[in-house]
Amino acid sequence: MGIALSKKHGKAVTRNRIKRLIREVFNKNLYLAERPRSYIVMPKAAEEYSYKEFEKSMISCFKKVNLCENSKKS
Repeated sequence: MGIALSKKHGKAVTRNRIKRLIREVFNKNLYLAERPRSYIVMPKAAEEYSYKEFEKSMISCFKKVNLCENSKKS
């Protein structure tokens, strides 16, 4: 997994916190991915970043990828 953040997300402390949150969400929900893949995560700039929001987005992303992959098999 790669994480891309620009300076518009804030100073280094804020960017590092965002990266830690994304890594934790990714690792805890990786079981949802049906097969190994490479992921690049580029969060949108927001006022506040929370674990719940990242988790909701990551789960949605995994479901979409799995759905797309399953539709190609059919």
